[in-house]
Amino acid sequence: MEIRVLRYFLEIAREESMTRAAQTLHISQPTLSRTMKELESELGRQLFVRSSYSIRLTDEGMLLRKRAEDLLAMADKISDEFRSLDALSRGEVYIGCAESHLISYLARAVSSVYEKHPGIHYHITSGGTEHVSEKLDKGLYDFAVIVEPPDLSRYNYLEIPETDIWGAVMPKDHPLAEKAAVTVEDLIPYPVFVSEQSMAADLPRWCGEKADRLNVLASFNLSYNAAVFTKEGLGVTLTFDKLINTSEESGLVFRPLSPKLGNKMYVIWKKHRIFTPAAQCLIEELGSVIKTKYNPYSVT
Repeated sequence: MEIRVLRYFLEIAREESMTRAAQTLHISQPTLSRTMKELESELGRQLFVRSSYSIRLTDEGMLLRKRAEDLLAMADKISDEFRSLDALSRGEVYIGCAESHLISYLARAVSSVYEKHPGIHYHITSGGTEHVSEKLDKGLYDFAVIVEPPDLSRYNYLEIPETDIWGAVMPKDHPLAEKAAVTVEDLIPYPVFVSEQSMAADLPRWCGEKADRLNVLASFNLSYNAAVFTKEGLGVTLTFDKLINTSEESGLVFRPLSPKLGNKMYVIWKKHRIFTPAAQCLIEELGSVIKTKYNPYSVT
């Protein structure tokens, strides 16, 4: 199975048309069609359902699409790494990040590296710990920034010297806004929004089996989206402090959970990982920023 053929396949999946994909790829439609039939023959599975007006993927085609996206991302990353092995004047660094205001440590390190090596380019993707760890394990990221303790048998790590504090975000006229802190009993009568990862890993640490009594109206992987629903009065968002705008103009307020719940943040990478010069430069700079206990909210 050739990388070229997988690129053809993904283009067809995106365009949902053999003709449009062939035009984008600058090859003839019969050549593209024949190549896809050969791919289906090689795999022994039908990948497309063809009609007069469009093409859609079969279940087997959907599976191949997911695998092909990962394989091509890895192929592109390998090419980037080899192009940047001999110089720091350029390079590509791939990072997966959980949501946290403590990403400011990473931003400070990138800023410092940029002053010396402006040719380095960064690919930063947001996602939950499970998602970014999976991509890291596949070699698609150089580092991952997570909010759970790392598996020390698999990863090396740097620990961010601050803690994310959990709380509830709600409209300022919500009944719970009058409280200095929010307990699980306070939350039970109201719909709440929270990430699936937090529902499984964080809230049980806070309230044990009472977490099952929470009325989780919806799960979100980005706090900003949850905040939009909260602003419409649909529910209370459980999230880290400083992720959602709760200024006076926002109409929202943040109240910490009681008892207090916090998460540490870690920058992790696979053991025995060989970094490109660009990635090595960034991780060294990040280590320096962490050692100085950089305060992103200090006035200088």
